[in-house]
Amino acid sequence: MSVPVQPLADYVVAQAEEAQTKTASGLYLPDNAKEKPKTAKVVAVGKQASQVKVGDRIIYKSYSTTDVKVDGEEYILVKEEDVLATVK
Repeated sequence: MSVPVQPLADYVVAQAEEAQTKTASGLYLPDNAKEKPKTAKVVAVGKQASQVKVGDRIIYKSYSTTDVKVDGEEYILVKEEDVLATVK
């Protein structure tokens, strides 16, 4: 998959995952009750990013991203230091 955004330095480009619409107990959440997703799939990494690679699922700080829309696709840019963990 070719990504139209190439990150510089230690930035990571990812696509945010959809927020859950149903709780673990089976209740459906209204649109205004959904939290902003904090997990994303990495689609590109800058040359200085050393701990994250393309294909990783990451957990990132909520307000540390820059949202961009390119060719109809939405991406987030986040510094590698703001990535808190990878998800297996």
